Amino acid sequence: MLRLVARVYWTFSRWTLATEPAPTRPTVVLGAPHTSNWDFVLMLAIAWRLKMRFRWLGKESLFRGWRGPLMRSIGGIPVDRANPAGVVDALVHRIRAGEVFGLVVTPEGTRGGVGHWKSGFYRIAREADLGVTLGYVDRTTMTTGLGPTLTLTGDVGADMDAIRAFYSDKSGLRPERRVEPRLREEGDPRPAASA
Repeated sequence: MLRLVARVYWTFSRWTLATEPAPTRPTVVLGAPHTSNWDFVLMLAIAWRLKMRFRWLGKESLFRGWRGPLMRSIGGIPVDRANPAGVVDALVHRIRAGEVFGLVVTPEGTRGGVGHWKSGFYRIAREADLGVTLGYVDRTTMTTGLGPTLTLTGDVGADMDAIRAFYSDKSGLRPERRVEPRLREEGDPRPAASA
């Protein structure tokens, strides 16, 4: 049923699905730039069209009340922002136990625009030995889909340079909210002010 919904969506959508094939092994899928709630709808449509089993992380408030069962049924995993490391540990355990899925992560963590990406996706990928698949939304070309799957090396700067290169021309749905792919651990790229 979900694949039929996705097929109908892509038939009538203004967006074009321009994608590489879905990965055949467990992966972390980045959903970026994350600038609108509609990003989520596009990522669901991509996953369903590519017949990809996926999970996604969302703030706990999305899972309260009647929304909880619905969000879990479409792959949602609630995140307690007071204990994000606990989520990473639980995910790594599930993957090591043999569960196969693409974990969709929005590394900006919010649509409001912050100064850096959150590093949870990087830690999960490294700890569970997963590739990182670069999912994207680009309003300038009205395209969305999956880009390449990268193998992280552990050299954070080099890995993030490769990620930045891919996203350099991707705008998101609301370009004014786009955040450069940069982890806090990399530091501020702006030169220090001279004294």
